[in-house]
Amino acid sequence: MALKDITLGQYFPGSSPIHNLDPRAKLVGLVCYIVALFLGERLVTYGILLAVLAAVVAVSRVSVKALLRGMKPVVFILVFTAVLNVFYTPGEELASFWIFTITREGIIHAFFMVVRIMMLISCTFLLTYTTSPLALTDGLESLMGPLKKIRVPVHELSMMMSIALRFIPTLIEETDKIMSAQRARGADFDSGNLVQKAKALIPLLVPLFISAFRRADELATAMECRCYHGGEGRTRMKQLRYRPGDAAFMLGALALAILIGVLGHFGL
Repeated sequence: MALKDITLGQYFPGSSPIHNLDPRAKLVGLVCYIVALFLGERLVTYGILLAVLAAVVAVSRVSVKALLRGMKPVVFILVFTAVLNVFYTPGEELASFWIFTITREGIIHAFFMVVRIMMLISCTFLLTYTTSPLALTDGLESLMGPLKKIRVPVHELSMMMSIALRFIPTLIEETDKIMSAQRARGADFDSGNLVQKAKALIPLLVPLFISAFRRADELATAMECRCYHGGEGRTRMKQLRYRPGDAAFMLGALALAILIGVLGHFGL
């Protein structure tokens, strides 16, 4: 797996209807979709959720290859989850060897679990692909605005999450550069057993941590030089305003979650 395959936190500029949605509408839609994912239990509900996701991807004009490439870093998690569900879900036994038992219910549960994780990751990636970090920060801060009444540092929390997302591609690029430099000096990150591979990462992690701390210090200095003192008294160049399309998107997402919940209640 190449580091360039990690696409979380990247923003792909565009002018699609999904790009133009208010970030708050997209965040609400994402939460409703995730709730619907966990309410769905059968093939019918998963088919509806997959169709909705495919429609949103098509409207957003985000490349399907970009979404599939983003899945590569989590292949191990998907395989591990599937194996656990296949071997350790009780039910009708299909095969058994040593301490492992494959059940019919385990295979079905593993399939739905893997599909659920893939759709969950895809919709999350779709949010970061179509929403700039600044817009995402403003949307999070606006949605969490009521928490300010109980003195929750909403602006600071939103800023930290946004900076973390923004620096993921930067740190990946930095890691790739360090790995290339270490390989040019004879370092080997691919051969050997698990312990040897872990030891080989030490020359990579030390300069990476130093670079990350240096970037954090430079960012803090730049923010101080620009008189940043938190969210109090700050204004925005672009004000967030709900439009009819945003309301329709949120209502549609809410209706989807309710529909999936009702179908799940009836065992569909």
